Formats: sequence, C-alpha cells, structure tokens
Amino acid sequence: MGVRFVLDGAVIDLPAVDPTGTLLDFLRYRLGRTGTKEGCAEGDCGACTVLVGEPDAEATGLSWRAVNACITFLPMVHGKALMTVESLGGASGLNPLQACMAANGSSQCGFCTPGFVMSLHGRAIGAAGADLPVEDVLAGNLCRCTGYGPILDAARAVPQLAQDDSAALAALAGLDCAKGASGEWQGRRWFRPASASALAEVLAEHPDARIVAGATDVGLWVTKGLRLLDTLVFVGDIADLRAISETPEGVMLGGAVRYAEAHGAFVRLHSDLGELVRRIGGLQVRNAGTVGGNIANGSPIGDGPPALIALGASLTLRRAGGRRTVALKDYFLDYGKQDRQPGEFVESLFVPRPGPHDLVHIGKLSRRFDSDISAVCGAFCLTVVEGVITTARVAFGGMAATPRRAPACEAALIGQPFAEATIAAAAQALQIDFTPLTDVRGSAAYRSEGAAALLWRLWHKAQGVPVSVLDIEVADA
Repeated sequence: MGVRFVLDGAVIDLPAVDPTGTLLDFLRYRLGRTGTKEGCAEGDCGACTVLVGEPDAEATGLSWRAVNACITFLPMVHGKALMTVESLGGASGLNPLQACMAANGSSQCGFCTPGFVMSLHGRAIGAAGADLPVEDVLAGNLCRCTGYGPILDAARAVPQLAQDDSAALAALAGLDCAKGASGEWQGRRWFRPASASALAEVLAEHPDARIVAGATDVGLWVTKGLRLLDTLVFVGDIADLRAISETPEGVMLGGAVRYAEAHGAFVRLHSDLGELVRRIGGLQVRNAGTVGGNIANGSPIGDGPPALIALGASLTLRRAGGRRTVALKDYFLDYGKQDRQPGEFVESLFVPRPGPHDLVHIGKLSRRFDSDISAVCGAFCLTVVEGVITTARVAFGGMAATPRRAPACEAALIGQPFAEATIAAAAQALQIDFTPLTDVRGSAAYRSEGAAALLWRLWHKAQGVPVSVLDIEVADA
C-alpha cells in the first residue's frame, strides 16, 4: 500500500518508502521544501519543526501537533495531514505571525526561525500544548543567536489565528488509511497495524521486529548511529493503545499514549509527576514520545520509569497467546534487557493514585533545566501514619544499569519516625544501594550526592520549604 498523506490539501502518494527514511529528508530533497532545517538530527533543536494533523474526535476539524521532522520516519505520517513553513502565508507571502516576527527583529541568522514559526503557529491555531505558557511551547526550539526576547514578544502579540482545515479534511477522507498499511524497501519491511489485535498477529509472525512508537530514541539510532533496521512495526497511532482512563484508584494508560496526552492525567495524579513530564524533552518530543515506549525501551536514564516505579505502577504485556501483568519494578532486568517475551508489547500501564497518608516527591537533576536528559532522577513515596513511616518506595534513574528501587534506603525508612535523623540514615543507606558511573552527564560523586539531596528535598518539602520553582509559584498563587 505504501505511505499516503496530505500536504497543503494535496495527496502525497508514495508506493514504496525506506522505513527509516526521515520526513525531513523527504521534504528537503524530494519536495524542495528547504525551509525545514536540519540542526541536530536528534530532536533537540527544533529547527525541523513541522505540524502533523489528524481528524479530531468529531471529525469536523484537525488536531495538530508539532513534531521534529528529523526523527519522524515516513510511515509515521501515513494517513496524516502535514504543514511546513512553506504552507503559511497568503498573498503577502507572510501570515500575521511571520509579519510580526519580521517587523520586530525576531530573526537574526534565520536558521532556527522556521522552526520557531511552526511551533508558534501551532500555538496560535490551538495545536497540542497551546494551553501551555509560551516559554514551554518553545522549550524545544533553540536559538544560537539568543534572540528569544523578540520571538516571545511576537508570540504574545499574535495569540490566535484562524485555521481552515476543510481542504485537508476532504483529502484525508479519501485516503482510506483506516485498515493499516505495510511496505517493503530493498528487502526491509515495515508494518502499521490498525489495532492491538492486528499488532499481536504481526509480532507473532515477526517476533524480532523493532517496535516504534514516537521514534524519539530509535530515530537517533538511525540519524546518529547509522543503524540499518530490517523490520519495523509502527504503533503510535493504534487507537486502542491510545486510551486514558482516570478513576479514584488511579490512571490507566494505553501503551501508545504520548507524554503530551498523558500530562493532564499525571498532573491530577500528583503535581510532581506533572512537572517531571513537563521537562521530558521539548513539546515536539512529548508530542511524539509515548509513556509505554519510554518504559519498553528500558533506558537507565529515562525519566518516566523511576517516578512510576515509586508510585507502584504495573504493566500489562500482551502477545498473540494472551496477556500478563507485571510490577513495573520487576520489568527491568539488566542493562538493555527487559522482561518482555518474543512477540510481546506494552498494552497498558496502571498507576495507583497516592493515598491520603502518602508523601510523594519526584525530582531530576540535569545540566539544562528544560529539554535535557537526567543525570539523576529520584522518586519517593512514603506512607506516614501517626508520624511513623509504614511503607516506602524509593526509585532512581541514572544510578544503575536500570531504573531501580533502593532497598537499603527503604529499609532505613520503614518503621521509623518521619524525622530528620531518619532521613539522614536513609540518605546514607543510598551508598549501599548504588555504585553509579561517571559519564558526560555527571561524575559518580555528583550522582551519589545528588541522589541524597533529592531525598532531602522530600523532607524539606514536607516542612513547607520550597524546593523548586514550581513550589515557589504555588506558594505565590
């Protein structure tokens, strides 16, 4: 069947595509749309930002989201609408946002400008993340000329723009993409199943296939590692893996729920979890990367798993032969090795809601505040009844070969009074739990001291002392 998508109301039909060919390369080298730039080829700088749209729940308009074209593989835009910077403007050649940016000097060298324009255009038309502060919308766009002031001024001067999606909607209606798709390219195969059941069948036939959701990590294997992936299965748009259900007991998320989609539910679960998610990459990354993919990938420095482990999350894994549920803490076996059998995939995740006696703190240390990978991520959930810690779950990322709980630290907490001396003993016990490595993100000593400091943050926060910018904002509200 190949890949079919809509660009500016016109259907782009590609009978055969390289399954790891990027949208960025196609736009620049096949269509000549050179406004979309390659700055980093890893989803970090935002120079390649484009907007991807799909029919909303009522099918009366399109829901748009900003993504990084440099790590978006072509099969991922099958059945979607697409906007690039060349899509904007009218008879004058500039839309109001572009005209404002030109008038106030928002562009210096100009290389990053198209990416900023697309992120801000998405905000102006109500795309995913439009309700966030403009600084958050632009956290995934970098300007090496440091021209942020005028760019922010332009964004605030043009808060809303009308968007006519009628032509794109009509074109999408004629694509007939609901049944899934597949293709082959020089002996390499790709599949895009339409349901979780179809996914289970594909993986039963191809158990060694690489599952790709948002490609926020796998994309770098290709663009930076130059890896050749033989068989890929794209799961990011499977509807029955995109559901979110909130109950008094907790939150259930399908395995393909994107971080941007999960943010609201996570905020309602606990404010620290929402703040952690807000700092997982830029908006473009959160608009593509999935909670289930972050878990399935098994990175020792993924931000999501430590927090979810501390909250007591569990996974439902599915394959053609059935389902099984495992505690998230038991899913990570060793570096690069997870408890996932051939043909299995993450179908859903359940995160219990903290109880009235639970003290929760989640924090990360990174070289940049926004859009950066953790050196250390720590998460804590202590149940305190009448001044005594009755249960404790403590988990870290960046401290071992996998996201992992800290049993010695937990043992030093459980059964003890919630007091400064107890926290001091538990912080010391972390030296038993972990022997971290030194790498580009931090030394072993920094990680050890940082892990203890994150535990102390829980104590100080419980005493009403602000430990983050978020706490100060809440106190001032």
